Amino acid sequence: MRIAILSDIHGNSIALDAVLEDIRAQGGVDAYWILGDLAAIGCDPVGVLDRVAALPAAHVIRGNTDRFLVTGERPAPTPEQCQANPELWLACLEVANSFTWTQGMITGAGWVDWLAGLPLESRMALPDGTRVLRVHASPGHDDGPSVHPGVSQAALSSLVAECEADLVLVGHTHWPMELRVAGVHLVNVGSVSNPFPPDLRASYMILEADEAAHR
Repeated sequence: MRIAILSDIHGNSIALDAVLEDIRAQGGVDAYWILGDLAAIGCDPVGVLDRVAALPAAHVIRGNTDRFLVTGERPAPTPEQCQANPELWLACLEVANSFTWTQGMITGAGWVDWLAGLPLESRMALPDGTRVLRVHASPGHDDGPSVHPGVSQAALSSLVAECEADLVLVGHTHWPMELRVAGVHLVNVGSVSNPFPPDLRASYMILEADEAAHR
């Protein structure tokens, strides 16, 4: 059983196509798990949604920016923060314009209801019995603190406390990482789009699992 796990595509169909081609070059997979943040920010939100929805055996959960596109919420800086610090108004305007444009594109193409139906998280068991939790940021959350190099062991332990999973798969911060904390195998698969320097390559993960083990 081979599963490709992707996150944070952010409307970048060029990067998504490169990742999908790389997956095919490695022999393909049996399923795709997509961990959210599909459409916002990039230049081709509809193209990304078309590709993701057409993937065979795809399971998709929502990210915070998917929720913003459906609800009209916006990321920071908020108008209240801008009133307190007028230097933030330009950033606030850029965010508003970007999300408004993307919202118009996906609405015109008929994708809003599909995005609205995406679950916050999902669970399954691998053939070896490993309990897997798939979520965008952290158990129970599509936003807020998640896995990146600056997070302490104590904070990571708090994130996975009572998660009732052996393997937790996340994205959100665009930092590919793998570690074990509080008895939980915690993996951030990174970002298909918008990775951080110095390594600007798109990242994703292939999970191989059978009745003996997963890797």
